[in-house]
Amino acid sequence: MMSQPSEAVRGKHPGSSKISHSEVSVEGGTLHIARVGSGNPLILLHGWPEFWFTWEPVMLLLAEHFDVIVPDLRGLGDSSKPDGPFTSKQHAADITAMLNQLGLAKVGLVSHDVGGAVAQALAQAYPARLSGLFFFTFLHPGIGDRFFALDRLANIWYMFFQQTAMASDVVTSDTENIARYFSYFLKEWAHKPECFDDVIEVFVENFRKPGNVEGGFNYYRAAMPPRTNPPDGKAAPLPPPVLLPTCVRWSQYDKLFDYAWTDTLPRFFPQLDLKQFESVGHFPHRENPRQAAHYISEFFRSLHAEGTK
Repeated sequence: MMSQPSEAVRGKHPGSSKISHSEVSVEGGTLHIARVGSGNPLILLHGWPEFWFTWEPVMLLLAEHFDVIVPDLRGLGDSSKPDGPFTSKQHAADITAMLNQLGLAKVGLVSHDVGGAVAQALAQAYPARLSGLFFFTFLHPGIGDRFFALDRLANIWYMFFQQTAMASDVVTSDTENIARYFSYFLKEWAHKPECFDDVIEVFVENFRKPGNVEGGFNYYRAAMPPRTNPPDGKAAPLPPPVLLPTCVRWSQYDKLFDYAWTDTLPRFFPQLDLKQFESVGHFPHRENPRQAAHYISEFFRSLHAEGTK
């Protein structure tokens, strides 16, 4: 039986009891999903170091108008753990299997950070399954080598560390190490670090669960080598444009993703609605959940309205 979310998770918001929890089968394992609301289905994909709970405030705000479905990506939360490196394409296959299991032919897709990479893989492989794409800050092909500029390396050192064989042992050698490691990222990357004050232990508890540290690291073990050491010394060809309605709300103060990097987005997302999300850092959905939910709802309700004309 799937382990149920702890009391710490269930008790952080008065509406938490409305969220149901279940699991669906995917190739080689299961995905835990949290679900609330009714209406047109929206899938929300989290980043790292996160799990479904990071979306909880936004889920409850969206539930009035949407059927909100939030999986734990494989390796995190209460989903199965990958055996070794796990790519964005493999995560996208998991999400597609989830849609099939839930009987959902077409959904809106919201993503952030690592979830943005999964969303792009899904949009490239199965565009007919998506009504539209919504991104907060994410890594896209148009960023190119700027991501690895010397003045940026201090922000992404963890990506290299997490590929090493010792990384999991170092982080999990003491339960307090886990707390220090993951609290650092949640606080350091947020423009409003106080947004995690009352939930930091919930996030730490997630990474104390067996396999979740290694499970998260396995994404970077798959993602980083092609970026830093591409086969034959040649970067992978750029993907074709995604011809889906796309909304991007890019954080003003994200330490990982500079707003200047939105300059090439129209090349890869021709049907683009781009605006800066003011006064937030890397976690806009927790730093200003009400505005985040407004942006999401506004975009997908307008798509639905256009589709019914």
